[in-house]
Amino acid sequence: MTEARYYDIRCVRGEATLIDIDNGVVESAGTSFFDRTVVRVLGPKGWGILTRDHVDIDSKRQIGALVEAATRLAVATHDLVDLADAPRDLLPVPPLAEDPREIDLEEKTRLLAGIESAARIPEVANTRARYTEGIDQVRFLDSGGNEFSYEAVRSGFSVLAIASRNGVMQMGSERDHITTGFNLRDKQDLGRKAGEVAVSLLDAKLAKGGAMRAVLDPELAGVFTHEAVGHASEGDLVREGASVLAGKIGERIGREGLVIVDDPSLHEFGFIPVDAEGVGVRRTEIIRDGILTSFLHNRETLAAVGDGVPGHARAEHGAPPIVRMSNTFIENGDATYDEIMAECKDGILLIGSRGGQVDPGRGVFQFNAEYGYLIEGGEATDMVRDVSLSGEILSTLHDIALIGDDRRMSPGYCGKGGQTVPVSDGAPHLLLEGATIGGRGE
Repeated sequence: MTEARYYDIRCVRGEATLIDIDNGVVESAGTSFFDRTVVRVLGPKGWGILTRDHVDIDSKRQIGALVEAATRLAVATHDLVDLADAPRDLLPVPPLAEDPREIDLEEKTRLLAGIESAARIPEVANTRARYTEGIDQVRFLDSGGNEFSYEAVRSGFSVLAIASRNGVMQMGSERDHITTGFNLRDKQDLGRKAGEVAVSLLDAKLAKGGAMRAVLDPELAGVFTHEAVGHASEGDLVREGASVLAGKIGERIGREGLVIVDDPSLHEFGFIPVDAEGVGVRRTEIIRDGILTSFLHNRETLAAVGDGVPGHARAEHGAPPIVRMSNTFIENGDATYDEIMAECKDGILLIGSRGGQVDPGRGVFQFNAEYGYLIEGGEATDMVRDVSLSGEILSTLHDIALIGDDRRMSPGYCGKGGQTVPVSDGAPHLLLEGATIGGRGE
């Protein structure tokens, strides 16, 4: 039988808790358990990948049988795959401030209901709140004798409010996710804020479109960083010719002073102590002083593309690892918020994100802000709604006129290749020159 050049086994066991409250009614509240193992074998050319449930990876006989089965699958592959060498080290997992397993489901439901209830202010017609909690016990071993284990605990919630008046409906939402314990206590203010934003948007003006100066808040600037720059820097997209950044290492692609980072070691929601290939993680500067310096890689894409470091392989439970971001952000500059607003003079302040779309191959994007404010004489004035930001990735990086000193990270989840993993993104306030703003006002 064909021999394996390399194999690794990744087992994730744990539990997932979900609570869903819709308009004061508890729709679901429960905990499920999982135990999934992925075996990868690299044959003469490509991978053989096998997934199983409830595997005893302490049994050498069982491991041998799994590797043999995956090796047979590798024989059928035709793509030539090489793996780059990579450092192997496990970072310590930060201690829990409060273990969510020590709080019973009834108490969690009661606390979430308090957050959802706080969003139900006058003129709010619908509310919804969700709590998610994941306990992952990860074990990894490979043919090189590397082996590690760790436990990851993540919990978080989101709350949504929809306000209605005379047939007009507007939405406000808030969320909070952490890796250091339990986070439902004393969070009613976020529920109330979601309701207040929704109601305020009923009176907001419709934004006018056009080219203008724009101030991006840390959340929207973080979404731009993740979606437009982070995905374009992922080694698999670069290898496939689906990134506008391909072939630009060493070139200036943004303004001087611009630093964009992906850092899996940062203790934010995307923290991982080691990546899904058993590779040590570290801060990776994608852009340094406006110059493209590195792509994000797993071992395979680093061998194929170069120009970067590994440690950016991530995987959902029961799935093989692919190149992914973790904590992606723009580093602080030296401008204060007041200086940015004063320099803007007249324009628009964009706040929050309601999603959008990006094409990293063509290098274009369009994001919807949650809401905004007109800026007149350096001051925020009237609230506006239905406002978006669009443009070309590379020209936008050059159009950043000022970088704030108030970076803030926002937690969330990123989907790619059918897998969803926890991430965070962030930035300080940014001032853009000549931003393309979409709106529906006269």
